Parts: sequence; C-alpha cells; structure tokens
Amino acid sequence: MDREIYLGGVMGMESATSRQMIDSLKATYCATIGVEFTHIQDPDQKYWLQKRIEGDRNHTDFSESGKKLILERMTEAEGFEKFLGTKYTGTKRFGLDGGESSIPAIEQIIKVGGKLGVEQIVLGMAHRGRLNILVNIMHKPFTAIFSEFQGNSPNPEDVEGSGDVKYHLGTSADRDFDGNTVHLSLTANPSHLEVVDPVVLGKVRAKQEQLDDAERHKVMGLLLHGDAAFAGQGIIAECFGFSQIEGYTTGGTIHFVINNQIGFTTTPQYSRSGLYCTDIAKMVEAPIFHVNGDDPEAVVHCARIAMEFRQEFGVDAVLDLVCYRRHGHNEGDEPKFTQPLMYDRIGDHPTARDIYASQLVAEGLYTQEQADMQMSQFLHMMEVDFESAASYRPNKADWLEGAWKGLDQLAGEEEYQEHDTGVADKTLKEVGYVISEVPADFNINTKIARQLKAKRKAIDTGEGIDWATAEALAFGTLLIEGAPVRLSGQDCSRGTFSQRHVSLVDQQTEERYVMTNNIRKDQAFFEVIDSPLSELSIVGFEYGYSLAEPHALVMWEAQFGDFSNAAQMIIDQFISSGESKWLRLSGLVMLLPHGFEGQGPEHSSARFERYLQMCGQDNWQVCNLTTPANYFHALRRQVRRDFRKPLVIMTPKSLLRHKRCISPLKDMNATSQFQRVIGETEKLVANTKVRRIVLCAGKVYFDLLQAREGAGINDVAIIRVEQLYPWPKETLGKILGKYKNAEVVWCQEEPANMGSWTFVDRRIEYMLEDIDIKAKRPVYAGRLPAASPATGLMKVHVNEQNNLVNWALNTPLDEIPQPFKRLTKLAAE
Repeated sequence: MDREIYLGGVMGMESATSRQMIDSLKATYCATIGVEFTHIQDPDQKYWLQKRIEGDRNHTDFSESGKKLILERMTEAEGFEKFLGTKYTGTKRFGLDGGESSIPAIEQIIKVGGKLGVEQIVLGMAHRGRLNILVNIMHKPFTAIFSEFQGNSPNPEDVEGSGDVKYHLGTSADRDFDGNTVHLSLTANPSHLEVVDPVVLGKVRAKQEQLDDAERHKVMGLLLHGDAAFAGQGIIAECFGFSQIEGYTTGGTIHFVINNQIGFTTTPQYSRSGLYCTDIAKMVEAPIFHVNGDDPEAVVHCARIAMEFRQEFGVDAVLDLVCYRRHGHNEGDEPKFTQPLMYDRIGDHPTARDIYASQLVAEGLYTQEQADMQMSQFLHMMEVDFESAASYRPNKADWLEGAWKGLDQLAGEEEYQEHDTGVADKTLKEVGYVISEVPADFNINTKIARQLKAKRKAIDTGEGIDWATAEALAFGTLLIEGAPVRLSGQDCSRGTFSQRHVSLVDQQTEERYVMTNNIRKDQAFFEVIDSPLSELSIVGFEYGYSLAEPHALVMWEAQFGDFSNAAQMIIDQFISSGESKWLRLSGLVMLLPHGFEGQGPEHSSARFERYLQMCGQDNWQVCNLTTPANYFHALRRQVRRDFRKPLVIMTPKSLLRHKRCISPLKDMNATSQFQRVIGETEKLVANTKVRRIVLCAGKVYFDLLQAREGAGINDVAIIRVEQLYPWPKETLGKILGKYKNAEVVWCQEEPANMGSWTFVDRRIEYMLEDIDIKAKRPVYAGRLPAASPATGLMKVHVNEQNNLVNWALNTPLDEIPQPFKRLTKLAAE
C-alpha cells in the first residue's frame, strides 16, 4: 500500500503510493460530491472533467467574502420560507425547505456564465421552490409576493387576463455580477411537471438567432427539475433526444435536479427502476454531478463546473442536488401518513443553513451571535415589507416590451379586422419563378421535375395554383418582406403526402437545395426541419420559439392531424390559454391534416371538436379552409397584423391534388384578402327559388359540389365557413340573408359528437333569429355519433359518405337521421 508508483500526471500527481491514490480518489468521489462521467465517449470531455475534479481539485477554496456571501444566500432562502410558514401556516407555497443551497448555486451559474459570455438565461421550473427563485434570484419584490398571498394583486385594472396561482407565474430581471449583466427570464408554467422544458428550449433557440449567436454561447437554458419528475416524465427523454439535432440544439442546457428523494408520497424504489433519478441523462452522455445539499460550498462548486463545461463543449450538464423536503408535498400535507421514519429523521435534522453557519463559526468567520443576528435582521426586513404589502401595486406589465414592442392585443371584434395580406402581381411572379426551378447543375428527381414544370405553368398562366404552390408563395413573399419562416414536423420538408418539396435532394450527391432561400440576397431566412418522431416536445419547442420571436411565421405540422393529441398538454396548458393566464402572446401555426377518406380511425380526424371546445375570449383562430388562396392569406395574416394569435388549420390530404382545389393567382394579389366565409356564385345567389342552404367546412364541400353537379341540382346553395373561430356571425348572416325562403342544413364528415356540429349548432340558431329567413334552426346532416372517429372499411366509408351528402342535398329535413335521439328510434332509422 505504501509502495510508490509513477503516474506521470494522472490524478494530478507525478507519483504516489496506492494508499495516497485511494485517499485522493475518496476525496474526489466519496465525500459530498459524486461525479458520473465514464459513460462519456468523447475523450476531450472526459479528460477535461478528470483534470477539473481529480487530484484534490474537486472542491473550491472559497475566500472569506465568498463564504459569507454563500451564508447570506442561505439565510435569505431559508428565512423566506420560514417567514411564509409563520404568516401563512398551511397555505400552499411548495417551499424550497431542505433544498436551500440551490439558491447560491444558481447565482453561481449566472455569475460564471456572465464571465464566460452568457448574456441571457431562460429558466424553466415546476412549482417547488418557485417563489424562492422569484424573490432571491429574479429579485421580484417581497411586497409583491406578500400582496399576492393577501389577494391584493394583481389588480384587474392594472393587469389583464384570468391570471394563475402565484407559484406558476413567470417574470424577467437583469442581474449584474462583476460588471457583467445577465438578463434572466423565468417562463410561466402549468402544474404539469416538466412540460415547460421544451418551451424554454424553443425560447432559447429564438433568442440565439435574434442575437446571431451561432456558437450558442450568449443565450442558454437553465431547467430546474424534481427527482421523481425527471425520472418519470417522458418529455425529459424527448428534450435530451433533440438536444444535439441541428434544428433544435441550443448549445447545451444545465439541468438542476432538486432531488428531495420523494415524489409527492412515492419513494424512489417505487418511482424508478434505475439507481439514480438522473440516469436518463446518460442517453446523451451528459456529465452528472451528485452533490449533498447540506454542503453549500460543494453545491456551488459543482454549479461552477457545470457552467464551465457547458460553455466549453456546448452540451448538456446535470447537477443532482441530493437534499430533502422538510414538509409534505404542500404545506398542508402530513408526510408521516406515508413516510413516518423519513420524517422522524428530517424533524431531527438541522437545516442546511444552520449546518453551514456552524461551520463558519467553527472557522472563526462569525460568532454564533453574529450568525443568528443575520437571520434576525433578514426576518425583520421581511416584516417591514409584509406590512407595506397591502398598498403594493405592480408596475406596468412587461409583456409587450423587447421583441414585442410595437405589437398589441386584439382590439375590438376580430371579424371586423381587415389586413393587407395580398401581394403585388410582379412579386408573386418573382417568387413563383424561383420556387419552380433549380440550378442547372442540380440533379433533380424526375418526378419532382414534372411537379416543378406544372408549377411554372401555373405561375405563367396565373391559373391552377394548388395548395403547395400557394403555401410556397406565402413563405417566399414573407421572406422578401423580412419575416423569417420556420416550419418543423415529421417529414415536413417533403410533406407527408409528397406535396411540398421545399428542400430538394440532389439525386447524386444528396446535397440539399432550398428554393425559398434563394429569392433575394437581402431576404429573411427560411428554415424547414424534419423533426424527431415526437409531438409533445416539438410542439412545445415551437410554441416557445414563437413566444420569443413574434416577427417570424412559426409553424408545426403533424404527420397526420390524428397524432396531434400526443401534444395535448402543450395545446391545453399553453397554446390555447397562455395569453389569458400569463399575458403571453403567440402566433404559432398548427397544420393538422384532416379529412375522411377511408383511411381508418387513426388517419382521418385531427379531432377538430377539441380545438373548438377550447375556443373562448378570442384566444386563437380555428380554420378548415377549402382554397389555396385562402390558405395563402391565412398564413400571411399571422405576421402582417399588429397582434398575435395562434392559428389551428385543418389542412387537406386528397385535396392537395384535387383538380377543383385550386386558385387563380389574382386571388392572392394586392386586391385580395382572407375570406372567413365563401358564398355562392352570383348566378345562384340571384336564384330566388333556392330552397336549401348547406353550410359546411373543409373537404366535404367538394363532395357536395360534385354530387350537386352530377344530379343537376340548382336550388341548393353551398356555403363554406372557412374560419370557425372567431365565429363570423355578421359575415355569415349577410350571406344567408340573401336566401329568404331557404332552410339551413349543417353538413360534416365527422360523427355528430365530433367535428363542428355541437360548436356551430347554437351559434347558427342565434344568428338565424336575427335575420329575415325561413329557417329558424339548422338541421344536422352527417355521420351519427360514434366512439371511433372513422371506419377502417372502405365500403362502409363510401356508403356513409354517400349517405351524408344525399341527406344534405336531397332528403326532406324531417327524414334526415338526427343524432342524440332515443336509442331505439335511432337504431330503427
């Protein structure tokens, strides 16, 4: 054991005995820090970590002022929780008690990051410790927090929206360390654990591109996790999965796990299979620093290494703060119901702040009286702020500052808003020619060459513009106007239905050519990304991107609209409600292929009804469009107006190549605009003998049109409601008012308990009450209620489709089978 062995610099020693080596290894790996890095394959990363931690280097010799600063932060963290516990006993706050050393550690990340070039940090976290982060990291005034506890703030006259509980709210602040200012942004989040993570990463990516941060050193993400959620939520794996993919990488994220060794009431042996809650991070070979939360110096030391590693290698790093939760899941819970022995130990355990204060007293930096006085003074300051909280009022909301300056909320009725979305004929032609040709030396696929030839003919003649061409024209015209365009989703560069082809592949070299990036030299950038096979995290990422970049057209396309429900948490908790809850606007576009074509229950329905059910307070737009021109205007409208709303579009499948689903180029020029409702031809409008109006949306229009023409019917008008929400009451009412002797039918492909029917039924009825028309209520024509969206049998599908079209056009109203009747009567029909 005492024989000297030559090491040549390994472990920081030229030579050492076996005993000395073991002592050194124990000091490095077996004290209050454990480091996992041998799973890393990159030799440079492994060597960097070894040099940084081995050979008596896995600690920091803090100066006296550094140690005092750490104790101050521990005092503020613990004192804040103690004060709230005294003033609001039993009130939910999801305190940081037991994990207070995270506060000086996060400050260290900010401080070291600032020295290494970081200018902005976007934070995301769940509710545990959020209030502590808000006041001690984000420097939100204590009076603001106390005022929220007392119910005094926010004042409805000061801040709009429905609001949210205080431990979900976000904020922003500037922190200065050693002359380096770092802007912090804490993202608002719901109670759905970890779902905020991709939102943060999307915001980081957008901010990096705004700063032209190609090396991704200036903006970074800092995600705070709970141990049970980090191991249990699949979105963690999804975010790690795209962390190094070109279209989504942010140059590394620091993951800070507040590991209190319990999830609500579930202990680790029941919440994961692996040894550590952080094992999932090994999938991307991230280094993992396990550190005892009762040793604040060690925690700060690991935070510094993680920050340095991220800046050095541009990859993720994980800090696992092994601590405990002093109270129950919330402060009203009794943890001894389920963990009596654990909470006996915690009850007898001194706080991390007391342990560290005793250490500094032993080192002679403080007397015990001085250490106690520090806490007493902090609590007194809190008492003063508490007394003044009743008169606190928030400053002006910051939600339309920075990149959002110049934009506003929707003012007045959306239906009365008109926007200049048309484009000059000359510009349309310019873009059209670029998107229909490739360089002479590019080896294009012959099938795509035929598509481009047809596209060029349509541009030349101004007739027959199909869906994909109209979309490319929208992209190109926005780009030359200076608006970036970002489109992501599974297989979206080609398009699920091989219709888009915006990124062409050379058939000999496999090099890519993006036509829309070659219109003008001074144009904005078009980015199309074929995403990983994920919905939840990718939709979250694109939503986050849209929060930070309001001047870009940001889109996510589902492979089939049916699969969008895998992103339901993002849709429900963020996209549909984020403006109302948190005053955060988004212009994200969701493209959801939808239509009943006999492809079965998982390739027919984007669950249109769910998006309509969430409509309220003008929170977003929901459309089912029938013309390429209207699609063109809908996309351009997202960027060309002075407010932002999410847009959900049921996009076509078979209509992409339907000979009737085309538009003339003039319908996109400067004299044209978006149509919320599309009426009939003037000839049919003038026909006073029109007996029936069939209202519909989307693909079923073409089935109705074909059947009407085939049967020679000339007394039925077919009206298309292109935008279902916000509901175009006045526009539709004016069109219906032209047919005074008509009855009204709503026709849809979806079963009656799905699609638009339950959304439009009462709206149409109320509208009919206000106009001079025979009909007083709409009658439904469509599939009867069903558990599954669509049949998987083609013959059954065709029969159902023929029936609903026939009911809509020909069948007397009282003979059309109606949903929601008594089962016996419905079965007979």
